[in-house]
Amino acid sequence: MLVVAHVARPAAVRTARQVTDRLRRAGVAVRVLAPEAADLGPDGAEVVPVSARAAEDAEMVLVFGGDGTLLRAAELARPAGVPLLGVNLGHVGFLAEAELEDLAEAVDRVVEGKYVVEQRMTIDVTVRASGGATVTTWALNEATVEKAARERMLDMVIEVDGRPLSRWGGDGVVFATPTGSTAYAFSAGGPVVWPEVEALLLVPISAHALFARPMVVSPRSALAAEVIGRASGQGETSAAVLWCDGRRRVDLDSGARVEVRRGSEPVLLARLRGAGADAGGADTGAPFTDRLVAKFGLPVTGWRGESDRRQAGHGEGAGRRAPTAAHRGTTAVSQRDEEPGGNA
Repeated sequence: MLVVAHVARPAAVRTARQVTDRLRRAGVAVRVLAPEAADLGPDGAEVVPVSARAAEDAEMVLVFGGDGTLLRAAELARPAGVPLLGVNLGHVGFLAEAELEDLAEAVDRVVEGKYVVEQRMTIDVTVRASGGATVTTWALNEATVEKAARERMLDMVIEVDGRPLSRWGGDGVVFATPTGSTAYAFSAGGPVVWPEVEALLLVPISAHALFARPMVVSPRSALAAEVIGRASGQGETSAAVLWCDGRRRVDLDSGARVEVRRGSEPVLLARLRGAGADAGGADTGAPFTDRLVAKFGLPVTGWRGESDRRQAGHGEGAGRRAPTAAHRGTTAVSQRDEEPGGNA
């Protein structure tokens, strides 16, 4: 197991140490990243450099922090084809699977191999500069083209499947995956898309235009944004910057073109089906609907459910299912993860 932690958070360090000791007592080999080894301090753990080979041949990458930490760990897990399992010590933690309350049982299930692996769609991003230079990168949540100067608008033309869609002046645009629909795209007014849905999202950021609605397109579509400079006659406009998951940055000059397509490699997330309940009874492998309710504290009072309605004629409360913590709207909010790029 490769252990990755947000070492600036004492709770993350403490929890990672506890889990590492538990894994080693169970006979599981543990490795840690060289920059984190002094903080995690596990005896007998293999120390590896931060590289694309850090997670090679590991069964799983265990992540202690928030979504920002998990996005950092995804850079190591994706090239190795290894699943990630996050322990949420951040704010909302949509990508994390386990909470502190169910950690002990979750670790036991990992040791026993009682988990399933989900594939999460990614996006591949190509930047073509006016001088011909090309940069390639990727994202799990989103790629955003944003203005570089706070006091100016960014002027761009959006393209879908090789055809121009519209020209916008504004703060930028978000190209997101369904996984990223609860992150930056959500904050920009985009829709929440269930992670099983295969689609690409295009969400303008504060566009000054009559037509600037969030759009959901085919996962086979090719999206692009072309940065238009002052030569267009529109007055002073900003240069731009590309951010992928809030971690990888590419500066964009006038005339630059950003192309977004479905990623060639997914990110794997480990899910604990029936791995135990938290203090309020919410299962860690709850469906995405329950996750939304719990993370956002959505009001669901008064919901009876289909089975309750079928049982209504057999007495009040007959066959009624106990409400989960998600349906009671209870959730434990931990410390905010300060690493960039976390989900909403």
